[in-house]
Amino acid sequence: MRRTAAVIGTAIFFVFAPCVVAGVVPWWISRWEFRLSFPGVELTRFVGAALILAGVAGLVDSFARFALQGVGTPAPIAPTQHLVVTGLYRYVRNPIYLAVAAVIFGQAVLFGDWRLFAYGVVFWLVCHLFVVANEEPTLLKKSFGAEYEALRINVPRWIPRLTAWRAGR
Repeated sequence: MRRTAAVIGTAIFFVFAPCVVAGVVPWWISRWEFRLSFPGVELTRFVGAALILAGVAGLVDSFARFALQGVGTPAPIAPTQHLVVTGLYRYVRNPIYLAVAAVIFGQAVLFGDWRLFAYGVVFWLVCHLFVVANEEPTLLKKSFGAEYEALRINVPRWIPRLTAWRAGR
């Protein structure tokens, strides 16, 4: 895959995957209407907004790395040619799923909507099952072998490291 095709494919996948999962579905559930804030403390809404901003930033960064460094897309039908081990991938193996979850949970907190919180839990659970049953075995056995094994050993699946991992050290 050429880098231009990777960028275009990644942009298209961005619109159809995270924008729908973290934008359209939460809107459909909540209509983005403000409810009573979580534990009745209005300041929690700032936490929600911060989670949304951090999630969007993480998504954009990770998607750009897939296209520009990995020369592919996050979509399983057009995977990267190179394993991405820079940026947020130095801290956690699944920053895209975490970023989408952050946006969903951020909306739950911002809008004070428990339904969005429940949706976020279901989203994370589905991601976890997909990662364990499909994504990790594919990356290990079919795609990147020893390179992925080194990442898997040194970088946690869901809870980020406090310091960046440096590949090859």
